Amino acid sequence: MIGAVMWLLAINPTSGRGNGAKVGQQVSNFLSERKIEYKVITGANAISLQENLRKAASSATGLIAVGGDGLLHMAIQIAAISNIPLATIPAGTGNDFVRTLGWNPDKPLEPLWAALNQEPLSIDLGNIDGEYFGAIASTGFDSLVNERANAMRWPKGPAKYNVAMALELPKFKPKNYRFNIDGKSYEREAMLIAVGNGRSYGGGMLVCPDADLHDGQLDLMILNPVSKREFVQIFPSVYEGKHVEHPKVEIIRAKSITIEADAICYADGERIGPLPAHILSSESALFTWRN
Repeated sequence: MIGAVMWLLAINPTSGRGNGAKVGQQVSNFLSERKIEYKVITGANAISLQENLRKAASSATGLIAVGGDGLLHMAIQIAAISNIPLATIPAGTGNDFVRTLGWNPDKPLEPLWAALNQEPLSIDLGNIDGEYFGAIASTGFDSLVNERANAMRWPKGPAKYNVAMALELPKFKPKNYRFNIDGKSYEREAMLIAVGNGRSYGGGMLVCPDADLHDGQLDLMILNPVSKREFVQIFPSVYEGKHVEHPKVEIIRAKSITIEADAICYADGERIGPLPAHILSSESALFTWRN
């Protein structure tokens, strides 16, 4: 960022199976070589890191977060509430918020270069019961997969979610959901629901392919019931956003969405908790850099 005085640097060294430590060192070297003042913020755990970041943010010009979607989800809370810009440096396995901003996860220093040379711009965020998210909030089958995967010790990495999916799908049944969408009530039986501020989750699955960070709206994707065989056939098309062409997929744009059901909700890959959930579009809530 032009005229920057002091940057906060938060690094998750374990993200991306150790990639966070490597990229974090690259970022530190990049800043030091250019004599850019920064302060590394650490914590014994996620709660203490968030608190330390919150305290330091009041005197900072910007925040650089090096990690996966988990750290960036935390960093979004700090940056949005403190009204300081956030530079997102990808070092995780999914990196979906970074993808949402148009950056290549394989080129982690490009967002840093932009932050040091360009003015930030504002983007919308989602807000779920007072907690911001940058990419996707979801419930249904994918949340059950997350629950199963988070409880598994093996395998490691993305393969864990493929195994969890194979274990959950045979016993999965659609659930009844109640919605209030911009003041109008709806009921649906559905397999999967995603609310998109951004376009992707799960490491590039374009579940809400037309979501716009500047339109002041959320994209609600509802997958109505299909057979398990058809679900398996539809699934690969999500990586190109082609699933929205299926007749059982609905897309609704709204500013305010309330979802009720006996189900668990996730946002940016982080567990939010049981429904109900009230989700809003927070316009121009975060300053950051896009490609």
